[in-house]
Amino acid sequence: MSKSIELKIIDCPRDAMQGIDAFIPTDKKVAYINALLKVGFDTLDFGSFVSPKAIPQLKDTEEVLSRLELDNTNTKLLAIVANERGAINACEHDLISYLGYPFSISETFQQRNTNASIEDSLKRLDNINNSARKVDKSMVVYLSMGFGNPYGDPYHEDIVAQWLERLSNLDINIFALSDTIGVADANSIDRLFKTVIPEFSSLEIGAHLHTKPHEWREKVAVAYSAGCRRFDGAVAGFGGCPMAADELTGNMPTEKMIRYFVEMGLLQEIDQQQLNNCVVMASEVFLS
Repeated sequence: MSKSIELKIIDCPRDAMQGIDAFIPTDKKVAYINALLKVGFDTLDFGSFVSPKAIPQLKDTEEVLSRLELDNTNTKLLAIVANERGAINACEHDLISYLGYPFSISETFQQRNTNASIEDSLKRLDNINNSARKVDKSMVVYLSMGFGNPYGDPYHEDIVAQWLERLSNLDINIFALSDTIGVADANSIDRLFKTVIPEFSSLEIGAHLHTKPHEWREKVAVAYSAGCRRFDGAVAGFGGCPMAADELTGNMPTEKMIRYFVEMGLLQEIDQQQLNNCVVMASEVFLS
């Protein structure tokens, strides 16, 4: 079982927004994220400190952060960083609790995404983690291509376990196994979590899954059954999976996950009315 048996739901408006070409006005982002802060999520993955050339949609992350209403919420904030410069910037903000770092276990994907090797990325992550620890922030490492890759690079559950061991030796304790290309099914989810959770019981190992509309429940159920207690999602499933084979594959719909866990009696601290409000707002933010 993971270190914390408490069920944690992480909503990811950053993930939902970043692939949208048309710029979402800052006012809309602020209003939407402030609404999400009232729901009762453990964490919001709200923005990123990366080059605006890479992700222009999130160039206003610092302004959004400055306008968030955090006085009456226990929800913590997570921001994605890709290098030391972004980490230094993020570390200047006391309101941010977590720095998220995408770490590919596929050498080809790592090279294509960052023009650097996995070993280079490991050194970068170590530097970022050292910066974060100095200001009492924690790392959340997203293991990209965590359920396989399309390049023929070596993949096996044991490879994921080997990377968890190496990364945890850097004093990193929170991970999200990420289905970057939307290939995870119930069997592969079950195998992976049953491999890593018993072996790394001191770590918090979560699921960042993508899904087709009819498959979400099975994926969530099998991950929970295999010991996962940390789940990422995005309201209404917004934010696609660009590398998936079809356009029906998107983010795990947070409101459906929550309904499932509430029905199971596993989740109580959620304001359902505020969540319903966010579902309505999401359509206005992402479809208008």
